[in-house]
Amino acid sequence: MYVCICNSVTDHAIRRAVRQGTVSFEQLRFELGVARSCGRCEQHARSVMAEAMATELPALPAGVVLPDAIPA
Repeated sequence: MYVCICNSVTDHAIRRAVRQGTVSFEQLRFELGVARSCGRCEQHARSVMAEAMATELPALPAGVVLPDAIPA
């Protein structure tokens, strides 16, 4: 299913990006272009990414927190 119509980004593409190491929404936005045009898809894209991170990534050790953004 398409998540971002403006840039033709699907839920499958978001899941693939997570499996390949994308750990922040900013990184996802840079790599796929999701939510870079009109931004109407951002909430749904974040939901798909969060779900993918919960199901596609191995469990992290207790106390490990992934960063929300990559420092500039």
